[in-house]
Amino acid sequence: MEAAMDLMRRISPNQSETALSALLSLLPHHSADLLSQVDQPLQVCMDTESMKEFILCEYNRDADSYRSPWSNKYHPPLEDGSLPSDELRKLEIEANEIFAVYREQYYEGGVSSVYMWEDDNQEFVACFLIKKDGSKTGHGRRGHLQEGSWDAIHVIEVGPVEEGNVHYCLTSTVMLSLTTEHKPLGTFNLSGSIRRQMSLDLSVEEGHLCNMGRMIEEMEGKLRNSLDQVYFGKTREMVCTLRPPPEGIQLRLPES
Repeated sequence: MEAAMDLMRRISPNQSETALSALLSLLPHHSADLLSQVDQPLQVCMDTESMKEFILCEYNRDADSYRSPWSNKYHPPLEDGSLPSDELRKLEIEANEIFAVYREQYYEGGVSSVYMWEDDNQEFVACFLIKKDGSKTGHGRRGHLQEGSWDAIHVIEVGPVEEGNVHYCLTSTVMLSLTTEHKPLGTFNLSGSIRRQMSLDLSVEEGHLCNMGRMIEEMEGKLRNSLDQVYFGKTREMVCTLRPPPEGIQLRLPES
């Protein structure tokens, strides 16, 4: 299992689905652990009742059906699918509305979904998802890439209220994949994933959504900076080192 997880950390996100399927056939007795610990590129489905798209993932899955955050119904229909409590459902609806505004402001398009469920060890758990298709055929604006996607998964464990404070544990994963194609230069592919964790004790006075929103906004800023330095910065440094630009063209290497 340790070797399998080490392998998945080194697999490109656009190949992770194939790799996971192969590992599941090799390690059927570890299938539950693999499915729960390995993040896959997000998929999108249409809620035919609300006519809104929602994101499919392990956190809204029951058997082979997925629950829509808009209608609170499973697709395909599932009679005994698990549902959040009425109080948690109200918070989930509000979170989806607010997160959709956040997604439009930061991503200018894409699809977002928020799912919440009760947990025996926590007050509840919330999952915030964003998928942005930046390819030429994508539905998001500014689609200039041949192929490109940004998948963000934020899972927050919310502890019980103690003396007016709540313990939040945020685990965030971002999967990036992009491909450009230019006839004189050829095809360029860059993909990878990054995961970070953050824990904070915050006052519940302003509400859970305000606290979780601030944590996600701060974490996404850190992840974007890390991706810019690790992937784009190192790629540019290698290209400029291996293939120096012609004389007269100055390209400044990124600061080490």
